Amino acid sequence: MLIVKIVIIIMIGYLMMAACWLMLLTLASWVFRPKLARDSVCIKFLVVIPAHNEGLQIAETLGKIKKCNYPEALLDLAVIADNCDDNTADIAAGSGARVYERNNQHERGKGAALDWFLRHTKARLQDYGGIVFIDADSCPDREIFRALSESLSHPEVEVVQGFSGVANPYDNWRTAINSAAFNVFNHLRMAGNEKLFANAMLKGLGMAFTPDLLIKYGWPAKSEVEDLEFTIMLLERDISVKYNPEAIITSEMAVNRKQADGQRRRWEGGRFALAWTMVPTLFKNVLHARFEYLFLLMDLIIAPLSLLTFLTLASSFAAWMFMPALISFPITILCMIFIYVVSGQLQRNAPLKLWFYLSAVPLYLIWKAAVYAAMLIYPRSTVWFRTPRKSELK
Repeated sequence: MLIVKIVIIIMIGYLMMAACWLMLLTLASWVFRPKLARDSVCIKFLVVIPAHNEGLQIAETLGKIKKCNYPEALLDLAVIADNCDDNTADIAAGSGARVYERNNQHERGKGAALDWFLRHTKARLQDYGGIVFIDADSCPDREIFRALSESLSHPEVEVVQGFSGVANPYDNWRTAINSAAFNVFNHLRMAGNEKLFANAMLKGLGMAFTPDLLIKYGWPAKSEVEDLEFTIMLLERDISVKYNPEAIITSEMAVNRKQADGQRRRWEGGRFALAWTMVPTLFKNVLHARFEYLFLLMDLIIAPLSLLTFLTLASSFAAWMFMPALISFPITILCMIFIYVVSGQLQRNAPLKLWFYLSAVPLYLIWKAAVYAAMLIYPRSTVWFRTPRKSELK
C-alpha cells in the first residue's frame, strides 16, 4: 500500500507541474504580439515543396500557392521529387515548378531530402529574400506569404514559423479533435513560449528562413521529428524561431483509423525517442543557468495533451480509492487543462461546429490509449514511410 501511495503522490506532483506550466503559457499567450514589419515591401520567396509520390495532389497544391494574394513574380516554386516512382515530377513541371529529382533509397525522409536540396542549390539561394517550406498535401492561406514577408523583414527575425492547422477538420471526430489540439499546441504554446522565452518551435511546414542561415547550416536534422530536432540545433547556435499566427497553413489529417494509428505512432514515437536523447542534455543546460533551454525541456517532458488528460483521470481514480485527501489536486489539474484547451479555441476563433465536436473527447482518449498501448507492445519501426492521403483512399 505504501508503494501505491508513493506512486500516486509522484504522479500527481508531475501532473501538477505540467498543468501549472501550461497555465503559465496560457496567460502569456493572451498578451503575445508577433514581430512584424507592417510597412515593408514584399520580398522574393523560393517556395520549396518536398514530395514523395504526390502525383494526385501536387498540381492542386501548386495551384493554391499561385492563387495566394502575393505578386506572382516574387514566388519561385521548387518541387523535390524525392524517390518518386509515379508522375510527380512531370505534373509538377507541367504546373510551372522547377523540379529537382532525388533518388537515394539509403537516406529517405523529408529531412534528408531538404538537406540534399539545400546543398545542391546553395549558389541560387542568395537570389531570394526568404526560403519557405510547404508540404505537398498542404493548403496555404491566401495571405501566408504577405505575413511571412512581414516577419522576415523585421530586423530581429531570421526564422519564422506560421500557424499549422488542419485542412479537413470535419471529416470525422478524430480530425476535429486534432484541429482543436492544433489550436492549442500549434498556437497557444507557440505564442506563450515566444512571449516568455523569445523563442518558438518549427512545425515542419509553413516556415520561412533567411537564405544566409540555410546556406550556412543546410538542414542537418534527419529524424522523424526533424522540425523539433532542428529547433534544438538552432537554439544551440543562439538562433531563435519566431511565431507569426497570421501566416496560416493547413494540412490533411488521417481520416481512417489505420492511417491515424500509423501517423500517430510515427510522430509520437519519434518525439519520445528524441526526448529520451535530448532531455538529459537540456536539463544539464538549464542547471547551468542557460534558461533559454527551459521551454524545450518542458515541451519534451510534458506528455501530449491526450496522455496528460488520461493520466489525470487515472490519478483521480487512484486518489479516490487510496488517498481521498488528495482528490482535490487532480480535479484542479483537470480544471487547468480545461482552461488551457478553451483558451486555444478562443484565440484561434474556433467555429461553433468545432466546439460541438469536443464532446467526442472521450472517444479520442480511448483511441489514443490504444495507440500508446501498441507503442509499448510493438517496437517502433525505424523505416520511414509515408501516410496514404485521403485522395489515394478514394
